[in-house]
Amino acid sequence: MACRYLQGPVFGLVAALLLLPAAPGTAAAQELSLNYESLSSLEEPLATEIGDVTLVLTGLLDASMAAGPDDHDAFDAGVIGNAQVAALAQLPNSWRVSLTYFGQYATGAAIGLRSHEQFIDRGAVSVGSAWGTLLVGDVSGIVREQTRRRRGAGNGVLAFDDVLGHLRDPGVSYLGRFGPWVVSAAADRDGNLDAGAMFQRPAGNRDYRFTLRATDVAHRAADGSGRFDSRSVSAVAEMIYGSTTYDAGVGLERLRVIGRESERWFVSAGVRTKAGVVGMSAAAHVGRIEGQDEFSAAVGLQYDIARGLSANLGLNHARADVAVDGASLMQLEETEAVVSIRYSF
Repeated sequence: MACRYLQGPVFGLVAALLLLPAAPGTAAAQELSLNYESLSSLEEPLATEIGDVTLVLTGLLDASMAAGPDDHDAFDAGVIGNAQVAALAQLPNSWRVSLTYFGQYATGAAIGLRSHEQFIDRGAVSVGSAWGTLLVGDVSGIVREQTRRRRGAGNGVLAFDDVLGHLRDPGVSYLGRFGPWVVSAAADRDGNLDAGAMFQRPAGNRDYRFTLRATDVAHRAADGSGRFDSRSVSAVAEMIYGSTTYDAGVGLERLRVIGRESERWFVSAGVRTKAGVVGMSAAAHVGRIEGQDEFSAAVGLQYDIARGLSANLGLNHARADVAVDGASLMQLEETEAVVSIRYSF
């Protein structure tokens, strides 16, 4: 079925409407995170003041061992470490300014389904006021972080749970809160666009969160053989009841190369809960491009030993071999079990 609303001016209207949920002048400060990776610290940040500047630090260190059915060795050890440091200050006119840097290094088993890069770093500067926050730098994942499904517990990492088209760094971004709404938008140097809106509000003894996202970006094939234009819309619905979070996401993406258009749809769903010192999650994803399937599943377990210190387990599976006109869009078949000791701060 053709997705006509992903074309032309109608798509632009959808993106514009995402940025108009409330009148300006009521925006509140937004926390800036440049950690778009699979692992992030859940602890309160460390902070100290030096004169009029506040320094804030978050991070984690994770030592892991992974095993998969196709590995020649029984186990593969690895380490992943990341940290984000920010310098915050408030100007005499009440504007908030910040300088933020994030870095991550990973080796061996720590890479797995999480990342194919050993070292990643990002930096950004921001200026915020009652109208929201303007950011410049490596901000390509700002909208994604505001509108995504929750990360899994422990080492549970769900592959393919995103659109294929991504912005490139550097770029500019906007982030603002207007009552129960959080709106976000980003653009990179190539003119790619990403816009989203999130609504969150409690009702009775439950908390509900809904997000909507629209993208218009370019995507390079997995084998480097071609460049695709990607237009997509995606949505997430989430309900929190007690210590349990249920969420589901859907997406529709149109990929276009010279003389050819392909459509991708996907559905992801999961549950995350906490019982005492044990956190658990389970999630699954299915999608299809021109009759070719993609599938992933992940189960995660986290056992809290002490504040910031935890033992973690993940069972992750991903399978996709999707090609369009000889260009590989997605190519991965991997099953792994990952056990790690993690310290977050």
